[in-house]
Amino acid sequence: MTTTEPKADLRFYLQAARDALLWKLDGLSEYDIRRPLTPTGTNLLGLVKHTATMEFGYLGDTFGRPPGEPLPWAGEGAEPNADMWATAEESRDFVVGLYRRVWAHADATIEALALETVGRVPWWPDGRDEVTLHHAAVRVIADTHRHAGHADILRELLDGAVGMNQGNTSMPSTDPAWWESHRERLEQAAREADKRA
Repeated sequence: MTTTEPKADLRFYLQAARDALLWKLDGLSEYDIRRPLTPTGTNLLGLVKHTATMEFGYLGDTFGRPPGEPLPWAGEGAEPNADMWATAEESRDFVVGLYRRVWAHADATIEALALETVGRVPWWPDGRDEVTLHHAAVRVIADTHRHAGHADILRELLDGAVGMNQGNTSMPSTDPAWWESHRERLEQAAREADKRA
């Protein structure tokens, strides 16, 4: 993609990250998208819920454009980390639908306001809470790509699926034997380096 329009660049990279994150849910059971796969409970559907919440905040509330729907897990008195997992009552369709509504809301904010527009991040300390739309959009892009990377690792642990999307693995090989040999080589290098330390 080549463009000289900054907003188009921001929307392109933000949408690429959004799509990558949602693709990680495809074909998995309700259990697998929700199960905690790290000691801190990181899970695929929770990453989507968290990313939706942050995008609504940074590209909505921050610029006086509240989402118009309650997010009880992000409100006053919510339990810590409530945005990082989905309850049994919060279906995949609910969380994905919320995220898609977030996209429309955030894209409308980017379209409606100049990139130099200053907003106030409600959860940042007073006096250090101002941010431009450009900065907020870059922050959301970085955060979404970061969480898409988390999702890459979680999905690979679950069933071996890797990449930005089904048609773009960005991997040098699809041969399991090649990967097994590669992993063994890395293990050997790690052991040798440890002996030298």
